[in-house]
Amino acid sequence: MDTLVNAFNDLQQWLFEALVQPVVFAIGLGNRLEDAYDGTGWLLVGLLQLAVMLVVVVPLQRWRPVEPVSDRAAVRVDVLYTLIHRLGLFRLVLFFTLTPLLDDLIGLLRVAGLPTLHLDDLWPGVTDLPLVSLLMYLVVMDFFDYWLHRGQHHIGWWWRLHALHHSQRQMTVWSDNRNHLLDDLIRDLLLVTLAQLIGVAPGQFVAIVAFTQLSESFQHANLRLSFGHWGERLWISPRFHRVHHSIGIGHESPGRVLGGHNFGVLLPWWDMLFGTANFELRYDPTGVRDQVERGRDYGDGFWAQQWLGLKRLVGRA
Repeated sequence: MDTLVNAFNDLQQWLFEALVQPVVFAIGLGNRLEDAYDGTGWLLVGLLQLAVMLVVVVPLQRWRPVEPVSDRAAVRVDVLYTLIHRLGLFRLVLFFTLTPLLDDLIGLLRVAGLPTLHLDDLWPGVTDLPLVSLLMYLVVMDFFDYWLHRGQHHIGWWWRLHALHHSQRQMTVWSDNRNHLLDDLIRDLLLVTLAQLIGVAPGQFVAIVAFTQLSESFQHANLRLSFGHWGERLWISPRFHRVHHSIGIGHESPGRVLGGHNFGVLLPWWDMLFGTANFELRYDPTGVRDQVERGRDYGDGFWAQQWLGLKRLVGRA
């Protein structure tokens, strides 16, 4: 573990000095070098994720695809979403806009007496076991993420944004980041706030986010793969998550109301515990019912999808 951490730090330092630092000075932001160094870490994480997706997951899709890819234009839009998120462009916008406001808000809460709960302090000695501490925080944040995901499906206005994610009829490894930017913003701010309140260290937070993102990309792959009876109950597979994207199954409850199955982000435990798991071995068409039955337009390109999402939010689309 120490070897991997040191290798990552060395790469981050090299990338910062070779590329990011000259750019920061060139645009007159030399007073933000510390923040730029942190941003370099996110950029490096994204580059490593893209490398794994290209080298490992894309060949797996070609080996055992669920369906042939016929709408390559839609997949290219998903690639654009992935690049925006994994190369840090979305985080860059947050860095210059909402992150300072969030930091100020957390600071005010601290001044008002709101304490930080360090979860690993509740288990004496666990701070000496960094991997165990990391896993503890990962499970807690995954539990919170499960309920955020259920909120995206059960709360009407939030679903009108989140529906864009489910509108992809050709799921691939690139589909995870096909989201409305406002949907992403809400979810990210809530996750960051939780991390601040329970005492997740910055390095742990980066590791949790990076691992979660990579697992989610794998879950969305056009890959006919199940983990078997027990494996499916330990970790979410592409088959398990595809059910969540299936028309009329994954994001609807009986009676065609908001709800559905398989909301887990990493662990299927929460779906099992709260009665939303569906372990049927099936590979159904993906999308949203109103695309098929009413021909609802979710947009073909990035800007069209974002604009239509806003119009759905206010009831104009």
